[in-house]
Amino acid sequence: MKHGKATTKMASFCKDSCPVCTRAREKGEGFLYEFVKLEEQICPACRSYKKVFGVPAHEKIKKK
Repeated sequence: MKHGKATTKMASFCKDSCPVCTRAREKGEGFLYEFVKLEEQICPACRSYKKVFGVPAHEKIKKK
């Protein structure tokens, strides 16, 4: 599935640069992890992450 340039850019920000999401995925538990689970409902970068990578922003991308 092809995504727009803005969607891909926001997903990349969430994956690589967002200080909250990157720490939540890295640790996989705790306050930030739970916060991102709630935040991904309203954050456009988190929603883009799910569209592009197929998993919610609080989960790591699964290697194939």
